[in-house]
Amino acid sequence: MTFRSFGSGTPVTLVGHGLGATPGEARLPTSGLPGTKVVVTLPSHGDAPDAPEGYWSYRRIAADLRGVARETGATQAIGVSLTAGALLAVLAGEPAAFDRVALLLPAVLDEPRPVLDREDAITAVGGPPGYQAERRLAFDRLDGALAELPGQVALTDRAALAQVTAPVLVVGATRDPLHPEDVAKQVAAAFPNGRLELVPSWTTHRAEVRGWLLDFLRG
Repeated sequence: MTFRSFGSGTPVTLVGHGLGATPGEARLPTSGLPGTKVVVTLPSHGDAPDAPEGYWSYRRIAADLRGVARETGATQAIGVSLTAGALLAVLAGEPAAFDRVALLLPAVLDEPRPVLDREDAITAVGGPPGYQAERRLAFDRLDGALAELPGQVALTDRAALAQVTAPVLVVGATRDPLHPEDVAKQVAAAFPNGRLELVPSWTTHRAEVRGWLLDFLRG
């Protein structure tokens, strides 16, 4: 995992992306946020080195995210899809890891998701041909992830999240086959201070999601 920092000062917000995200997508949640944004790049994405064999587990990604947060002093975190799941794993093991957490499009909690077909992973999110071509190129390096992630869970028992006292924003989608609405509802309900927001699709309602993030992370 590599990372780059943008902006300056506090708060310091760790930002993780989803599987197959392009570099531009990885930075989308940072738009307008104050302070320092620490944007990670998962292995086999962008200019990061290829993932080592056996890398793709929520626990391994969680450990890498926590390491970056410690190194950079991040007190807040945003995770999208895959890294939302990894942040769930972080919080299950360390409930006080962050002051505020935003989980966008969580796809798994403590029940495994179905096998992710490569073509579905590329095309289910929609978008113009140019964007689809970028995703297809990104997934050329992700055979290991597609083979290793199905059947995994972010944590074994959601009850562990009851120890998290920090506010947690969960944004789900009602028309996204890769990120079931019900999972977002379950994730938000697992936190004592969870807040749920739903949009039909993140790709068509980014302005709303950005507004929620700004409002939430500014306290």
